[in-house]
Amino acid sequence: MIERRPADFARDRYDLLVVGGGVYGVAVTLEAALRGLRPLLLERADFGGGTTWNSFRIIHGGLRYLQTLDLRRFRESVHERRWFLRHFPELVRPFPFAMPISGRGMRRVPVLRAALWLNDLLSSRRNAGVGRTHHIGGGRILSVSETLELVPGLDPRGLRGAALWHDGMMMCAPRVLIEMLHWACAAGARALNYIEANRLLVEGTRVAGLEAVDRTSGETFIFRAPVVANCAGPDVRGLARRFDRDIPHLFSPSIAFNLLIARPAPSRIGVAVLPHPGGRTYFVRPWGDWSFAGTCHVPVSDETALHGPGPRDIEGMIADLNAGLPGWGVAMDDVRRVLWGLLPVMKRGSVRLSTRPVLHDHQRSGGPAGLFSVSGVKFTTARRVAEVLLAMIVERVPGLRRGLVSRVQRLEPALVPSASELRALLRADPAAARSIIRRLVANEAVIEPDDLLLRRTDWGVDPEQRDLLASQLGRLLDARSIPATD
Repeated sequence: MIERRPADFARDRYDLLVVGGGVYGVAVTLEAALRGLRPLLLERADFGGGTTWNSFRIIHGGLRYLQTLDLRRFRESVHERRWFLRHFPELVRPFPFAMPISGRGMRRVPVLRAALWLNDLLSSRRNAGVGRTHHIGGGRILSVSETLELVPGLDPRGLRGAALWHDGMMMCAPRVLIEMLHWACAAGARALNYIEANRLLVEGTRVAGLEAVDRTSGETFIFRAPVVANCAGPDVRGLARRFDRDIPHLFSPSIAFNLLIARPAPSRIGVAVLPHPGGRTYFVRPWGDWSFAGTCHVPVSDETALHGPGPRDIEGMIADLNAGLPGWGVAMDDVRRVLWGLLPVMKRGSVRLSTRPVLHDHQRSGGPAGLFSVSGVKFTTARRVAEVLLAMIVERVPGLRRGLVSRVQRLEPALVPSASELRALLRADPAAARSIIRRLVANEAVIEPDDLLLRRTDWGVDPEQRDLLASQLGRLLDARSIPATD
């Protein structure tokens, strides 16, 4: 159970306070609890509501990193994909992708055959400990006829076949994050949403805790711990500035966005789309009866940082998708939701993503002892970054226990119906549907309707369905008003 009792929690002391409830903050909380530490997670909005929620929902095995021979990132990605497949088999499953081969540049049959061979060779232990039904299979080259059968919308002119490989796909990304948080709480962690950390408490030169405000009640609380881990995602640099000083290399933002498209996917598998030689590659995969396409990267501006990509950015991505899949014919009216977030780049104004996480010990640059900031890049490797951060913390903070990894296992996962299953259940057995909803509200710190509809489930990803469900759930959650989505 994810309990929300801020007044009670403020009476206790903790080994560390984690600020930020995205995948990096949740991963640090989980790994700390599994190592015998007592963490408390504070999130100013709802868990996983920022960039984490807007991800492409793929657990990457690192095939792309072979192009630059970045073997470290490749091995880390393979290892972490295996971790998700082992521990969350009901939520993360193998999924096939195909990259059409044009015969130009890197997209030639010999090049991609060698890449798939190397991928399989270097990931030979990719299925160790993974249930047989979730094994990642080997890659292969498809013939032209096989490719057109799988992806009939491709232009056959110049087509040489396709490279086929598998990655992990999150069936419901919000559930992955929430189940990680359930596991952390079962191992002794605590977590509070809608609690904003306002002031770092320092005694002498060392961290002593945080002053935070409950955004649902306006009450102020003091939480005590000798360590604060700043895992605030796109806000990591701003929080570091407030708690200590500006650390410019922590985070330079860019916009990344994906599109939910109300049109059947061009294939039952994922498809890599390269509209123009040397241009960016997109991926399109099924999302129920619809499609999910991404990821487009655009430079950040003052306007996009607040409101996300503009119409021209979205129109540009749609034009690219139609150029790469001429038989698909997507229009602006087909876009049901734009899922966007901020990701770190090498240099502000560019779209070249950072290749390494940043872990910063503020004491090393003259700041308070016990304050650490972390900025990550990928959902896939968040847990690995958490391991590295915790190793740094226990090495540099006197008195923290160096516990072995706990044997606390995941609890039985919550049984959560899909959006279509819930709608059917509401018609056939409203009492059973209400029972499921009440259980989620009671056990998962649901405060607002969208906590349930978007961040505990995928029930409300379709804005129209979100509004219909919200009107039914408002009374249950005692919400005074539930505005429609834009």
